[in-house]
Amino acid sequence: MSIFKHIAGALLLAILASGAANADDSEWGVGVKAGTLGLGVEARWSGLPYIDFRLGANGYSYADDGTQANVLYDGDLDLETFFVTGNFHFPLTPFRLTAGLFANGNEFNLVSAEPGDFIIGGDPYTAGEVGTLTSNTSFGSTSPYIGLGFDFELFGKAGLNFDLGVLLQGDPDVTLVADGSLANDPGFQASLEAERLELEDEMDDFKAYPVISLSFVYNF
Repeated sequence: MSIFKHIAGALLLAILASGAANADDSEWGVGVKAGTLGLGVEARWSGLPYIDFRLGANGYSYADDGTQANVLYDGDLDLETFFVTGNFHFPLTPFRLTAGLFANGNEFNLVSAEPGDFIIGGDPYTAGEVGTLTSNTSFGSTSPYIGLGFDFELFGKAGLNFDLGVLLQGDPDVTLVADGSLANDPGFQASLEAERLELEDEMDDFKAYPVISLSFVYNF
């Protein structure tokens, strides 16, 4: 998966950036994280009072099966995000507020696994008439993020960060195609469009994607 090449590159850049910083001021740090956006790395600069800035990347792929819009699918949730955030720390507490922007490559990819005939847009069709249904769902390429977090550190060096927030992905862009014998039939295409709209309505649930993550960080 290409995202892990990007994550490795981001980690290398973070290490190089932190190595260029003064080792005595601990303004730079790096972290590894895991959560609902997958596995990730980030670099942090905290050279201002009560404020730090973070950039990094997340990625992972989850495979599962389930019914969407009354059709059984084998599905993959492919997570791929790159981010920059600003964080305001409340004095004398581990609590902070976070806002940022994500380059968003998150996608759902579905392939039908229906064992028999289909109901497409409310109309019955045979397996041969439908063939295989293939769907892709993507979101806005740039997505804002808002959240809160807690940073716990020991002697200003190593520590744990907890984040809780929401990635505002925007309206889903859903495609749905079939390769059966009726693939080019106008009546079937009308049913397929009704099915696509039903699938799009279900994917609306992911317009606001919940973000929960735990990070291990080290400050240089």
